[in-house]
Amino acid sequence: TIDEPDFWIFLDVSEFKGKKANLQTIEENETLDKIYQANSYPGEENIYKEHLRPQFHFSTRRGWINDPNGLVYHDGEYHLFYQHNPFGWSYGSDANKAWGHAISKDMIHWEELRDAIHPDNLGGIYSGSAVVDKLNTTSFQTGDEKPIVCIYTSAGGKTPWSKDKPFTQSIAFSNDRGRTFTKYSGNPVQEHIRLSNRDPKVIWYTPLNQWVIVLYLDDDEMGFFTSKDLKSWQLESKYKRDKLHECPELFELNIDGNKSNKKWILYAANGRYDIGQFDGKKFIPETKSIRLHYGNCFYASQTFNNIPKEDGRRIQIAWGVIPMQGMPFNQQMLFPVELTLRTTEDGPRLFAQPINEIKKIYGQNWIFQDNVVEEGQQSILGESFDVGFYDISAEFEIGSAERFGLIINNIQITYETKEQKLYCQERYASLKPMEGKIKFRILVDRTTLELFANDGQIYMPIRTHIDITKLSELYSKFGTDFNMTEISELYPYKLNYAVSYTDPIPIGKGDIIVFSKGGITKLVKLEVYELNSIWH
Repeated sequence: TIDEPDFWIFLDVSEFKGKKANLQTIEENETLDKIYQANSYPGEENIYKEHLRPQFHFSTRRGWINDPNGLVYHDGEYHLFYQHNPFGWSYGSDANKAWGHAISKDMIHWEELRDAIHPDNLGGIYSGSAVVDKLNTTSFQTGDEKPIVCIYTSAGGKTPWSKDKPFTQSIAFSNDRGRTFTKYSGNPVQEHIRLSNRDPKVIWYTPLNQWVIVLYLDDDEMGFFTSKDLKSWQLESKYKRDKLHECPELFELNIDGNKSNKKWILYAANGRYDIGQFDGKKFIPETKSIRLHYGNCFYASQTFNNIPKEDGRRIQIAWGVIPMQGMPFNQQMLFPVELTLRTTEDGPRLFAQPINEIKKIYGQNWIFQDNVVEEGQQSILGESFDVGFYDISAEFEIGSAERFGLIINNIQITYETKEQKLYCQERYASLKPMEGKIKFRILVDRTTLELFANDGQIYMPIRTHIDITKLSELYSKFGTDFNMTEISELYPYKLNYAVSYTDPIPIGKGDIIVFSKGGITKLVKLEVYELNSIWH
């Protein structure tokens, strides 16, 4: 007999009500005897209460998640689709790869719906994007509701039913605000081009009144397509550079908020981006491979389509690559950030800041001002605090100290004044002072610390509870097709440099410590907001 499971998973079958189900296995398997129908499932009472559950970042109820997909706003709701293996803790078999689905009114509090798109005879359901077809270019609209159209990769050969089929591109649509989806009968809409071509990102290009699709082809190359109806695609151009690998993103931003001065951004999964011009058919770069994030858990981000004009923000969510050992769920999303394009001494650059909606979960707060930090460490909140969830803003005026910074939940953030570098958990970034000051914005959850420096010029999302040397074991699940060079770049090494204290003062796990080494520094202002759970 088989052992009792570590945890139970479930499949919402309400969409199949009244139909017959035929359960099959490739080999004889005793687990079939464990399957039963019910209106609840074992462990449901503990959902969102698990000890590693992120408290203000999205994570799925059960199973594995990775790339955010199909980020789109429609009729008062933000839709977050995502790569989902609902039947296991690990990445697992691509035969199970579906699009999970959650909705939100504010991008903070999420309601998880049933999986939106399931694997089929064309393959597993890989990454893609979603749009609202306001002009009904697809002819999918059946009533007054504008259809949501999802464009995704059918990963041929990844399911038992798609054996010997290649990677192609497909679409599915919804006429009920994303509650149910119908796959287009003419799928695939784009036949195989080469190797594992995948991850279509679709936008509406108003000057030419047509859709633009950016598709990862292979070998660090993107293809730009146009379409009038999302069913027939025309290849217009290709663009290639080193480390331009999978999950493309394309959008336009004003520089310093000036609507008459705009640039296009071409993004890849590793967070490196190019700035340039785009005419609806061809991308012409003006810069190449710029970094915004310097953390150890950021990958495969996407930005929302169809944000209302009166809002106008470019909002990004990334996959938080964070294994959750011993949990019935695995991985999370990073916190939504607003991207802006600002002038710097090196030219225009992307900045990232947490969305303002975070204020909806603010709890009690503390403010400290004009505090001279002498040599050593100073406790801010005290030893009595347990592990805390915080939104912290700190501004330091550089003094005589060789280094200074914060320790939060026993995670150390250090600024080296001579090197002008920022360090956290073996990650680092060059950071010049702004008018003699260094500014931090820090979001602290159970498994992450997201550090934004100098108004978001540097974004450093940090995994806080796992040895990063174990990451190659996790990513072996992706197989030979996954670009291990990219992973090595994201999570590569241990620095020879380390900051330590021989006699640190005792601290509570939830305390906040300010420190200065080799001199004094001035804490101009420290503002701390405790964050409430989005689940309770």
